Order: sequence, then structure tokens, then C-alpha cells
Amino acid sequence: MADEDKTEGGEGAAAPKKGKLKLIIAAVGFLVIVGAGASGWFFFMRGHGDEQHAEAPPPKPPSFVDVPDMLVNLVGAPGERVQYLKLKLVLEVKEEKQAEAIKPSLPRVTDLFQTYMRELRPSDLNGSAGLFRLKEELTKRVNLALAPNQVNAVLFKEVVIQ
Repeated sequence: MADEDKTEGGEGAAAPKKGKLKLIIAAVGFLVIVGAGASGWFFFMRGHGDEQHAEAPPPKPPSFVDVPDMLVNLVGAPGERVQYLKLKLVLEVKEEKQAEAIKPSLPRVTDLFQTYMRELRPSDLNGSAGLFRLKEELTKRVNLALAPNQVNAVLFKEVVIQ
């Protein structure tokens, strides 16, 4: 019987250790979940309440300057039929006062565009990549001609290759 008392006492001591270990693991797990929830709220939800924020004024809409329509013949191989490029362009600028400053220089801009486009081949304008290159080149040329005024973009209203 003495042996039985020792085994029962030994089992009784081991059982509370396992119970305490389970309790510690459960408490740590609970703290991890609560900490993750609190940090998630802190990073994602904080500041989205009823607070009034000072809103920035809406940006001014850009202004646009129409460029006269252009019709140029494209460079082709001898004996091929002549192909033409017809463009309707608009220049995008930041403010109305820049648009007014650009309008007197439109003949210079038109001349630069015409001389550049007369050297183009029909293959230079194939696909969207060709039109993107044309747009970038025209933007670069107009900004050089109108310095210190700057144009944000050259926009196509109509492109016809015939």
C-alpha cells in the first residue's frame, strides 16, 4: 500500500503542473489575440471617427489651348502612294493665365509641329506605341519653344492617317 500511496502522490503532483502549463499557454494566446486586435485597430481604424479634418481646397482644373488643325503628307518610298496625317491637337496647361500667355506663340508651335511631322513615315505611327512616341515628342518640342511656360501634355482630339 505504501507503493500505491507514492504513485498516487506522484501522479497528483504531475497533474497540477500540466494544468498550470495549459493555463499559461491559454493566457498567452489570449493576450496575443487581444494585442493583434488592438494593433489592427490602432493602424487601420484610428482617426476614422467623428473628427473634423481640415480639407485641402480642390485643385484648379487645367486649361486647354486649341492648336489649329494640321494636315501633312508623310514620307514614303518612291513609287508608293502618298499618305496624309490629319491631327487636331489641344495643349493642356495648369492655369488660365498660362493659356493666355501661350496663345500669341501658337504660330511658332504650329511651325515646329509641321516641320517635325513632315519627316514621319507611316510606320512611325503604327499602334498605340507610335502615337505615344508622337505625343511625347510634340510635348518636348512645345515646351522648348514656349519656355519658361510649360505645357503638361499634348492631347489628341483627332488622328487620321490616310
